[in-house]
Amino acid sequence: MEYVDYDATGLATLVRAGEVTPLELTRLAREAYVKANPHINAVVEFYEDAENIVGADGGSFYGVPFLRKDIGATEAGRLQERGSRLFKGHRPTTDSYFFRRAREGGLRTVGRTTMPELGTSGMSESVLNGITRNPWSLERSTGGSSAGAAAAVVAGITPIAHASDGGGSIRIPAAWCGLVGLNPSRGRISGGPNNQDASFGLTREFVVCRTVRDMAAALDLFSGPHPGDPFIIVQPNRTYVEELSQPTGVLRVGVASTKWGDLDIDPQVLNAVASTAALLQEMGHEVAEIDPPCDPAERMRISLSRSNFFAHSLEDAARTMGRPISPDTLEPMHLKFYEDGRNSQLSHPGELHEAMRRMRFRVGEAINPFHILLTPTMPTMALTHGGIYSTTNPMLSAKEFKEAGAALYQFLEVFNVTGQPSVSLPLAQSHEGLPIGVQIVARFGDEATLVRIARDLENARPWSHRRPSVRAGVVCA
Repeated sequence: MEYVDYDATGLATLVRAGEVTPLELTRLAREAYVKANPHINAVVEFYEDAENIVGADGGSFYGVPFLRKDIGATEAGRLQERGSRLFKGHRPTTDSYFFRRAREGGLRTVGRTTMPELGTSGMSESVLNGITRNPWSLERSTGGSSAGAAAAVVAGITPIAHASDGGGSIRIPAAWCGLVGLNPSRGRISGGPNNQDASFGLTREFVVCRTVRDMAAALDLFSGPHPGDPFIIVQPNRTYVEELSQPTGVLRVGVASTKWGDLDIDPQVLNAVASTAALLQEMGHEVAEIDPPCDPAERMRISLSRSNFFAHSLEDAARTMGRPISPDTLEPMHLKFYEDGRNSQLSHPGELHEAMRRMRFRVGEAINPFHILLTPTMPTMALTHGGIYSTTNPMLSAKEFKEAGAALYQFLEVFNVTGQPSVSLPLAQSHEGLPIGVQIVARFGDEATLVRIARDLENARPWSHRRPSVRAGVVCA
C-alpha cells in the first residue's frame, strides 16, 4: 500500500505496530515532496534537518510527518515569513503551545507551507513564493490562506498539516481541495504563549486533513486551555475520538439554500447542499430552510473597521524588521490597505468590539432553533489563479477588494465573528471532477456534534477513493 493512501491515524498505527519507523516516514514525506512539489509549489521549505527531528515516542500521531503554515503558531528558531517580503528572514524565538502539543502527540514537523501575503486573501499566490497550484487542476487556486497546507495534504506530501482561519482560511482550501477543514470554536485551541485570542478573537489555529477520525484525534491533541488564555471554553464530556462511537441523536438542521452575499451560488454547489440536506433527512434529522442570519453590510463594516488597525500593525512590523513599507516589501493591495489606514481616522477598538457583539447576538438569535446549520462552504468551485481576489492585483481599491472578498466568503466570516465551530466536508464533486465542500456549523463549544455528524456523512458518502491529478506515488513498506 502507498504512503499517500494512509491518513495520519493509519500511519501512526503502522509505527506502533513496528511496521515502519518515524525516520522512514520522514524520508517518505521527503520523497513525496520531491515528486509532487515541483508541480504544485505547496512547500516553501522542507527542513534540511528533517530526518533529525524527534517527537514523543507515542501519542495519537506517533511518527507522522507534519507541516507548518508560514503564519500564526511558531517554532522557535525556524523561519516564519508570512508569505511577505517584509518578513523575509524572520525567525521567531518562541515555541507556540500548538507546536509543543504537536510534538507531545508524536508529530514530526518537517517543513513550512506557502500562503498568500499576510494571510489576507483566500487565493493561493504571493510575490514572495509564487503560485500554489491545486492538485485537482493546476490552473486553479487551492484557496487560502492555508494554501500550501491543503495542496500538500491532498497531493500526499503529509497526511495532515497545520492551518489557521481568520475568515475562512481553513475551510476555503478544504472545500477547493477536497479535504476535511474544521475551524474550531473560539478558545478551543490556545494561541499562547504570545498570541491568545488573535485578531480580536476571530482567528483560530488547527489543521487540514483527509478523514474525520484524524480531525477528531487532532482536536484531542490540540485542545485545552493554557495560562494566560482570556477565557476557558466549556470542556468536552469525553474525548473527540470517543465521540466517533457515540450515537448522533435527532438534530434540527437549518439549511442555507439562498445566498448570504452579493455573489450567486453555482447550481452545482446548491445541488450538493440540497443532496446533503436530503441525506440528513433520510437519517432521521429534522430539516428546515433558513434565511440569511445577518446583513452583508454589517459584515463589511466589521471588515473595514479591522483594516483601520492594519496600517499600525504594518508600521510596527516594518520597524521590527528594519525595512521600509514600499512596493519592494508589500504587494499592491496591502500597500492600499496601509495608505487607507494611515489616511483614515482610526476606529476606536470599542466600536469594533460592539459591532461584533451585535452580530453575535443577531446571528445567535436567528439560528438558535437549530442544532446545526448546513451551508455551502464556497459559492463556487475553485477559481483560476489571479483575478480580483488576489492581493497581487493592483486594479481594485481597498474597499472594492474587501467587497469582492465579502461576497466570495459569504458563508464563512460570520462564524469567525460568532466563534462557532464549523467544518467543510468534501461531500460532492463538479461535473469536471472538482471538489465541492459543504459546511456544517454547530453551536458554540459543540465540536462533539460536528464530529458525530461528520462521521455519519463520511460513512454515507465516503470520499477517500477520489484522487487528484497530481499525487505523490510513494510506496510505504
